[in-house]
Amino acid sequence: MSTRRMIAVVVLVPLLAALALWAFAWPAARTAPRDLPLGVAGPSAATAQVEQGLRQHEGAFELHRYADEAAARAAIQDRTVYGAVVVTPRGPELLTASAASPVVAQLLQQAVTRQAAASGAGVRTVDVVPAPASDPRGATLSSSVLPLALSGIVAGAIVTLLGLRGVRAVTALIAAAALVGLVGATLAHSWLGVLTGNWWAEAGTLALAMLAVSAAVAGLAALAGHAGIGAVAFLVMFLGNPFSGAASAPQLLPDPVGTIGQWLPPGASATLLRSVSFFDGAAATGPVLTLTWWAALGLGAVVLGNALKSRTKHATPAADERTLTPVG
Repeated sequence: MSTRRMIAVVVLVPLLAALALWAFAWPAARTAPRDLPLGVAGPSAATAQVEQGLRQHEGAFELHRYADEAAARAAIQDRTVYGAVVVTPRGPELLTASAASPVVAQLLQQAVTRQAAASGAGVRTVDVVPAPASDPRGATLSSSVLPLALSGIVAGAIVTLLGLRGVRAVTALIAAAALVGLVGATLAHSWLGVLTGNWWAEAGTLALAMLAVSAAVAGLAALAGHAGIGAVAFLVMFLGNPFSGAASAPQLLPDPVGTIGQWLPPGASATLLRSVSFFDGAAATGPVLTLTWWAALGLGAVVLGNALKSRTKHATPAADERTLTPVG
């Protein structure tokens, strides 16, 4: 038995290390625009050359046409596009939103500037929705994904290991998530100033992000035992975190990594936090539904697991009863 355990450790540890390197290094090494939503504004005759130049980057951009600069700005603020090229009499103008992704804003600036330089024109860049001055690169926001995931895993594991069940487990998970939301908003918004939206919306986002993970951990553990803790932790840490696109954008990750990441709590929480912090809640419906489903299914599994265990416990004595028959 000890030999088998030793072999298992020798095989599993390198396998997990290789999987971690793949999950984190592969998307980072393949970062590039893939159908990145980009607007083009101005008269059709004037924008034709710009569109032709952008289409030379095959598969990189998903172009959206707008009549004028005002419509392009509105699309950026609604999170329909990451930026827009506006053709004006003075030359091309690039609208970006570094709050949506500083990496994308820099990428667009490089691509459009290079294209304009080839035709001998200059480009004026305007940051429509800038990142906060205290976090111009978005490093603090993107780094918040990992602590939220870890706190959710720890909370779900503690509830499971302490033996909390049913309503008590649900109450503990919700209370812990609410407290994390309040503390997180106080640190990120009130103290560091890296979040600039509605304080309560940000606190609710942080709480929902943690609850989605902690409820999933406790729920699967209630149905499948302690192995459920490891299963959800693996899914969230090894896939959800590197596939979230929090440090760049989902459209910069290889297919279908960006899409999968938005179905998992880390990716959905990063997208939602940007929406409520910098875009007045624009495009928040999708990530809200994703996190809500994770939380609801997890809490439902906690209640269901408790009910199944109670039924088994009450049924066992009845099955073991024996009828005594008089002898003689």
